Amino acid sequence: MGAQYCWVMVVILGLLLQARLLNSQNPTCNPKDWTALRDFMGNLTTRLEGWTTTSSTDCCDWEGITCDPLSFGRVIKLELSKRRLSGKLSGSLAGLDHLKILNLSHNLLGKYLPQSLFYMPNLEILDLSDNEFFGPIPEGIKLPSIQILEISWNYLNGSLPSHMCVNSTRLWFLGLAENYFSGTILPGLGTCSSLEQLSLSMNELTGGITEDIFQLQNLILLGLQGNYFGGKLSPGTANLSNLVRLDISSNQFSGEIPDVFSHLKNFQFLVAHSNRFSGRIPSSLTNSPTISSLNLRNNSLEGSIDINCSAMVALHSLDMGSNRFTGAVLDNLPSCRKLKNINLSQNNLSGQIPESFKEFQGLSYLALSNSSLQNLSSALNILQQCRNLTTLVLTLNFPDETLPLLDLSWNNLTGTIPQWFGSYRDLFYLDLSKNSFTGEIPKSLTELPSLIHGNISLEEPSLDFPPFMRRNEYGKRMQYNQIWSFPSTLFLYQNFLSGPIWPEFGNLKSLHVLDLKFNNLSGPIPGTLSGMTSLENLDLSHNHLSGTIPSSQQRLSFLSKFNVAYNQLYGRIPSRGQFSTLPKSSFEGNNLCGADLFIPCQDTTSEDGPKSPTRSGRNKDPIIGLDVGIIFGVAYFIGLTVSIVLSLKYIVVLK
Repeated sequence: MGAQYCWVMVVILGLLLQARLLNSQNPTCNPKDWTALRDFMGNLTTRLEGWTTTSSTDCCDWEGITCDPLSFGRVIKLELSKRRLSGKLSGSLAGLDHLKILNLSHNLLGKYLPQSLFYMPNLEILDLSDNEFFGPIPEGIKLPSIQILEISWNYLNGSLPSHMCVNSTRLWFLGLAENYFSGTILPGLGTCSSLEQLSLSMNELTGGITEDIFQLQNLILLGLQGNYFGGKLSPGTANLSNLVRLDISSNQFSGEIPDVFSHLKNFQFLVAHSNRFSGRIPSSLTNSPTISSLNLRNNSLEGSIDINCSAMVALHSLDMGSNRFTGAVLDNLPSCRKLKNINLSQNNLSGQIPESFKEFQGLSYLALSNSSLQNLSSALNILQQCRNLTTLVLTLNFPDETLPLLDLSWNNLTGTIPQWFGSYRDLFYLDLSKNSFTGEIPKSLTELPSLIHGNISLEEPSLDFPPFMRRNEYGKRMQYNQIWSFPSTLFLYQNFLSGPIWPEFGNLKSLHVLDLKFNNLSGPIPGTLSGMTSLENLDLSHNHLSGTIPSSQQRLSFLSKFNVAYNQLYGRIPSRGQFSTLPKSSFEGNNLCGADLFIPCQDTTSEDGPKSPTRSGRNKDPIIGLDVGIIFGVAYFIGLTVSIVLSLKYIVVLK
């Protein structure tokens, strides 16, 4: 009897398992879920592909829906991010009482947040970020399963809920950034004991940081930037023992930075720029073995910048710009082996770039502008040894120093050519060739006094620092032992420069070499270039220049090389002056003629190019008019004569 009973139970369990298996292979939409989704769809103003109000369809097959076969087809995921959904978010979604993930981020949904969504028992992830919701967050949040709550990048306002974790103890990510929340942070967030990431940035929050936030010992990331927090930074920061990143930038914190960071064993990023901090840098920061990025820019910190590179083995980026630091640039910075980016601009530093920077092989970005540095030639000699340096900012330094020569060729420099190059009165040799500069040629280069008047006051460099220049595309160098051996030169070739050739270049009467080849320059060749009376070499080839070659260029009596090949020029090539000695290759790749180099020019073609149709038409109009007048006059005379003869004949017959 007992054996028979066991067999019956086995059969029943088998049938139940088979039914469960069949059901798992074909989950169907639960009627309650279907009703909730239908109401959700009815409040949208955009259509969802594949969704329908027909009750015979299975919502488990709809895009963005995931059903759980083990719970008889209940909807557990609704994921419709980046679908440009618009309209109102229906509170009917709370009817999806098995829902675990609701992600409607990066859409255009608006109006108030439905309070019912904050009472869903199984919801683990709620992401409504980057929409157009406004109004306050509903009070009395009860999401016992919630782990991630992300509603950043909306238009929400009002005060922050103070006890949102009382019934949501599993919450580890809370994102409320870039909204319009205001007021102070009320006590209560300290109950979020599982919280690891808290982002309240870019709101309108005021006051200080509530002390119970410093009870969150699991906190890894704390983002408070872009608010109106003020007062002193609490020493309670030391209690955030697992903190990795702290961003309190763009607030109104003041006073000294507490010296508590030695308690944070995993701390890597401190972003505290644009506050009102004063005093010295705490030693727990300048001796931290874990900090990777230290950004204290735009405060009122003072004293020396005492970075202990032997301890700061992880330091990658150091930004101390716009403070009141004094002293010299630290010569031990190259011993920070991972340090790549340094900004010490706008401080009260002095002295020179340390010789030790020659060994700074990892340095990529260096900004020391407005720091009263001296000895420009030494700085450039040292920094050229930094093989990985891509950005160098030294503006507003080196007072009363001259810069006669500047060679930055054969690099990977990008962006526009700085206007301030034109502020160096003695600069007569500038080589920016073989880079990736874009934009127009700065007009300030046409105002260089040394290239206009030729009056330069120079001291020869020492023999252990002989200048050199590159002569060809292979980088072969020709050494010059005296600065005066250099011809006055502007090398801007092989970049991506665009725009016109400024007519003001004609003011550079002392310029010997102007090389602009292989760029994207356009427009005409200015006739005023003939004002560069000392010019020996003018290369404008491989651009997009148009129009004719101005005949005024024939007045450049010292010109030995002139190249305009591969542009969009037309018309007659000037034949007088130095042009009679130039090779055919200087003009090829255009629509030019004459000078015994190309096809002969037509009679209507002058050195200023072919005559325009309008002008030709004006010249021919009187001739055409005269011809037509003669024809009509002759015809009229013949007609009149014939008429008279016939009349006479008719009279004779009558007689």
